[in-house]
Amino acid sequence: MTKKGKLSQILSKALYNDIPELYIVGYLDFNEVKEITLPEFIKISENFETSPATRIVYIKKENVALYSKSLRKITKGPDESIDKE
Repeated sequence: MTKKGKLSQILSKALYNDIPELYIVGYLDFNEVKEITLPEFIKISENFETSPATRIVYIKKENVALYSKSLRKITKGPDESIDKE
C-alpha cells in the first residue's frame, strides 16, 4: 500500500480503527490539489493502484492536519514550474 512511516500509520488507523469518512485527503491531480474523503480516494485510486499514496499532499481529520508534505515546486511541464509557497 504505502511505504512504512507516518502516512502508513495514519491510513491504517483511519481504515481499521476509526471512521474513514472523517478523514479528508488532499491529493495531487494534474498540478492541482483536490480534496475528497479517504474512502473516495481509495475507490478512485483503485486501492492505491492508479493513484499511489505518494500523490497524497495532506490528510486532515476534523480540520486538524495529521499529515502534510512540502510542495515547494510542482512541475507543470519540461520548462514550466509552479511555486506553491
